[in-house]
Amino acid sequence: MIERKKFIEELKLRENIQGALKIILEKRRRGQRRVGKNEHKLRLVIQDLLKEGQSAVAAAARHDSTGINALEDLLKNSNVLFVIETGYKSLTTRAEDDPEEGQTAQRRSYENHILSAVKKSLAPEESRKSAGEDVEITEDIDIAISDKPEDDPDFIDVEEKEEVEVDEKEEFGLDGEDKTGRNRAFTDFTKIEKDILTAFDDLDNRADITLFEEYLIKNLALYFEKYEAELASDAEAPPEAAEAEANLGGAGDELGGDEEMPDAVTEVPEFELQEAAKYLNIEDVLNNLL
Repeated sequence: MIERKKFIEELKLRENIQGALKIILEKRRRGQRRVGKNEHKLRLVIQDLLKEGQSAVAAAARHDSTGINALEDLLKNSNVLFVIETGYKSLTTRAEDDPEEGQTAQRRSYENHILSAVKKSLAPEESRKSAGEDVEITEDIDIAISDKPEDDPDFIDVEEKEEVEVDEKEEFGLDGEDKTGRNRAFTDFTKIEKDILTAFDDLDNRADITLFEEYLIKNLALYFEKYEAELASDAEAPPEAAEAEANLGGAGDELGGDEEMPDAVTEVPEFELQEAAKYLNIEDVLNNLL
């Protein structure tokens, strides 16, 4: 009788174990199906993005001016805008004599120094390009020798003179402008000047050169206006908004702590669970349960 009872208990235990294994396997399959679906969705999204990107490149409108095309490529494919946006928006200190809202002295200084530096940097390049043009000299040269020839503005002094150390930031600076804005503009301009000159140096047509310079300055000024507007829109949220967010964060408590959460994907050994069942010792399981 005892043997029969033991046999029945063993059968029930086997059924329970098989049932538990089925549940675990089903969860595993569910998890694998979910991962497979997510991967498939991700592939579709990536394919769509690639198609959109290729279409955008193919359909990109080119301008009638090579100079404007070069400028667009510069602004799109270099870090020029990223550098000046980061630098400009980092200047958040408002001085006592600054208005309560709007552009600060630091940001105004930064903008003025960047725009001025771009003009100064392009000027010698433009002069160099113009130097190759034929210029007809019709003016007579009047040479007058004074008692002190070195005082003549046309005198070329070839004697070596003691070098005077120049503060690059002071030389870069504009009179009356905030020095913090100047210093940040100096640092940032050294990062972007090479990209600007490289794009500019590719141009040789006079009209392209003029349009590139003119519209670079205009676009930078417009971007500074855009960054200032974005800073103004980044105002602090009212206290009521923070309270509402806090209330939403605690909304889960209303569901009750005893409510079951959805099944999570259970980690399963890499080998099949059916194989593991063959190694179960029923006697040991019974002893542990009793």
